[in-house]
Amino acid sequence: MQKAILIGSPNSGKSLLFNRLTGLNQKVANFPGITVDISSGTALTNPDLQFVDYPGVYSLHPISKEERISIKAFKNALDDENLKFIVCILDATRLEKGLNFALQVISECQLRGKSILIATNMIDVLNNHSLQLDAKGLSQALNVPIIPISAKTGSGIEELQTYLDDDIKTKHEQIIDVKDADLRQQAHELSSRFGPKGDLLVRAQAKLDAFFLHSWFGGAAFFLIMYLLFQSIFTWAAPAMDAVETGLTLIASFVLPLIQIQVLYDFVNDALFGGIGAFLVFVPQIFVLTVVIGILEDSGYMSRTAVICHKPLRFFGLTGKSFIPMLSGVVCAIPGIYAARTIDSPRKRWLTYFAIPLMPCSARLPVYTLLIAAFIPAQNALGGLIGLQGLAMFIIYFFGMFCGLLVTAFLSRARPYFQKDLPFILEMPPYRLPSWRPLFRNAWNRSKHFVTNAGAIILTVTVIVWVLGYFPNYGTDLGGSWLGSMGKLIEPVFQPLGLDWKYGVAMFSAFLAREAFVGTLGTLYGIEGAGDNVYSLAEQIQLSGLTLPSGVALVVIFAVALQCVSTLVILAKESGSIKLPIQMFLSYAVFSYGLAWICFNATQAIMQHKP
Repeated sequence: MQKAILIGSPNSGKSLLFNRLTGLNQKVANFPGITVDISSGTALTNPDLQFVDYPGVYSLHPISKEERISIKAFKNALDDENLKFIVCILDATRLEKGLNFALQVISECQLRGKSILIATNMIDVLNNHSLQLDAKGLSQALNVPIIPISAKTGSGIEELQTYLDDDIKTKHEQIIDVKDADLRQQAHELSSRFGPKGDLLVRAQAKLDAFFLHSWFGGAAFFLIMYLLFQSIFTWAAPAMDAVETGLTLIASFVLPLIQIQVLYDFVNDALFGGIGAFLVFVPQIFVLTVVIGILEDSGYMSRTAVICHKPLRFFGLTGKSFIPMLSGVVCAIPGIYAARTIDSPRKRWLTYFAIPLMPCSARLPVYTLLIAAFIPAQNALGGLIGLQGLAMFIIYFFGMFCGLLVTAFLSRARPYFQKDLPFILEMPPYRLPSWRPLFRNAWNRSKHFVTNAGAIILTVTVIVWVLGYFPNYGTDLGGSWLGSMGKLIEPVFQPLGLDWKYGVAMFSAFLAREAFVGTLGTLYGIEGAGDNVYSLAEQIQLSGLTLPSGVALVVIFAVALQCVSTLVILAKESGSIKLPIQMFLSYAVFSYGLAWICFNATQAIMQHKP
């Protein structure tokens, strides 16, 4: 099979073009470092052509770890006999910057005798502002085919596909001087001759930056946007969550009466509808969280948040570039750890590794939502714009983030670093409206991935918990079951926090997957509740007598403890040693338990002295 490589700078629309050409569901985000893996897919119009999407890089002379990985793989791929084309994607609105990189790629292709074409993306933005790009003149000057396209609207994609399907070879002439200074000068001259004239786009961006990067207004806008992000998790997802819960209730009402065998009836009722069902109710929140973060990424605001956060993050030993991996960790710690490759400083990358696992990832979201629903009333104001539950989620999320910052502040001072770091430099991408179709498609795939990956673990854990909790007395006495006997052995560990053995068992299951806590608890209460309604797990928790101080202790443990096995594996891979994840696992376990004990007693003392 023949191959075509897609390569370009961050924010050039490379991954969105890859989606167009292959139909694959790749994540598209408007900040550097979002694509960290090399992806491949078969062309929609030619089953014999495979596209390979490389992470965005600014230069073939790497600085960050991510760039080194991408460039090394790219240069190795140039020796592949099946490589047909290199497609270099440029941002037509920032032609000079793109040409500086393209000239390096052209030079490399000339040395290897490979064909190359240039796709000048975002031509729709130029058209909307009545700006012109002389693609024909630029093509003649470089002696390289240039096709204006818009990966967002699809303009020029058909022409690009047709060109790639033809057996056309690029004629190579030694016109490129490989010296960096000469390349920059040549890129400047070519951009001046053939690029769009005027600074209309720059002035439009500067006006918005004057607000969003303002020392006061920018900070206020940042906190407002972050608050609305977490508020939306409840307000936007609530109808879908109610629909899922209602659907599960209806399915149960049809399925359960058909089962005549008591053991099978109890298994389906307790383990499937009680355990798995309790977990599925929270999937709409994962979808909403992914959509909202995707809007921030695609719009170009994410890079602004890195600039806003750079100065305060320096106090904690981090850099503004740490914010992007940390916010990526809000969806999942694993892509956040991968995104840390873009941090130039090894020291700050190491500190960022410590902060990412404390970011409130989507796997914690069902646990937080369950506990908030159990203890915080669903009272709203301003048409649902402000709600107590959303405010509680906002506080919990920032609690996890703040704990991460405290850890990095302590480590940065406990282990001084005397080498000089590189300066903080970050490209500000233009403001753009998100590409809604790939945005929602990515959110759907993320939710589906969340269910399929976590679902397998949760199903396994739920079945094991049900079997151990149901036998040998067939669910008549949960405390006297095999699981009850095992749980009471670990109960003394959790008694100082006011938690019984059921919560201890649920927390231990969460070490395989945090989401398993909800499924395990749902299964346990399903067995204990016999024929009662098991779908409202929050009500079951309220009826169990769990106190607010114990609920606060649970939240603290889940916010701080490193309970994800997959995260530990990726940390070992990225750091090159198993020592780092083991240290983090043990230290966060001790830290979380100690902090939970303090919060439990403090909350209890406040409640006792409350008039």
